[in-house]
Amino acid sequence: MIIQSMDLENFRNYKTLHLEFDEGTNILYGNNAQGKTNILEAVYLSGTTKSHKGSKDRDVIAFHQEESHIRTIIRRNDISYRIDMHLKKNKTKGIAINGIPIKRASELFGIVNYVFFSPEDLNIIKNGPAERRRFMDLELCQLDKSYLFDLTNYNRALNQRNRLLKDLWARPELKDTLFLWDEKLAEFGSKIIKRRMEFMDHLGPIVERIHGQLSGEKEKCRLVYEPNISVNAFREQLKRNLEKDMKFKLTSIGPHRDDLLFQIGGIDIRRFGSQGQQRTCALSLKLAEIELVKEMIHDTPILLLDDVLSELDSNRQNYLLNSINQIQTLITCTGLDDFVNHRFEIDRVFQVVDGVVYT
Repeated sequence: MIIQSMDLENFRNYKTLHLEFDEGTNILYGNNAQGKTNILEAVYLSGTTKSHKGSKDRDVIAFHQEESHIRTIIRRNDISYRIDMHLKKNKTKGIAINGIPIKRASELFGIVNYVFFSPEDLNIIKNGPAERRRFMDLELCQLDKSYLFDLTNYNRALNQRNRLLKDLWARPELKDTLFLWDEKLAEFGSKIIKRRMEFMDHLGPIVERIHGQLSGEKEKCRLVYEPNISVNAFREQLKRNLEKDMKFKLTSIGPHRDDLLFQIGGIDIRRFGSQGQQRTCALSLKLAEIELVKEMIHDTPILLLDDVLSELDSNRQNYLLNSINQIQTLITCTGLDDFVNHRFEIDRVFQVVDGVVYT
């Protein structure tokens, strides 16, 4: 699959923009704060409905504007898809595929798969568990429409239950309705846990192999999924924790509290690993993500690299650059020296200066 072109209107610092991409390596270079990352954000958003930064729709619309528009042309298996996305400040976004509006975001998934790698991903291990849950959710939602359905319904039930817990102090009679949301949490939460376990069972061995190669076989990184609660115990534990949840007005168990553990030699590197170990594991995780997507969709994803090379030493740079052959890649950077020095093949170059792109 490849992205052929993209058009932006009133997105971040772009009033209008039209770009046509090469099937190989596309470099967007320029000084910081010129708008390079905004282009990758728009590409990712148009295929996933989510910003990689977690930004809300109103945050990406240009100042003093009420709406923004993204149009991408995707080619997959010799079939072209035009994805139009209308972002509105105070309304739900509108999405159309080949001119036909869709009702659910899940209808978009399966057309295009992106793997996004930014400097923030290098901190995925040492940051809080929310970052690691977000990694799982973003990838699984692209790969599995049923996961998106279950996650959406779980989050809706979780928000409703938490709101009810807050209302109980004023309306204690509502306590009898809690079991309705408990049932929804257990139903959809159990499916999320099972799917995450399957995902990690596939991803873990790939991470271990790539990390071994990156470290010269000196270390092995083991990826361990840590569910907050087991599927079998979910319903019963919700009942046991009811008084605690009522006291703190929050749901204390469920996949919204899951985590991932990264171990080298049995040691938790989030707590005791060096920065170098953490970065190597994070890089292994993203490279493994590419391989897993290839296996699952029987196609190559589109790779988005946001100023990552400046954060890596030469060994990791070389490994990363050698790993992206035969994959359409959009790379942002501040200069072209790294690519020239590594004699890396560049297919198309875009210079970004204050919201203007020169080809």
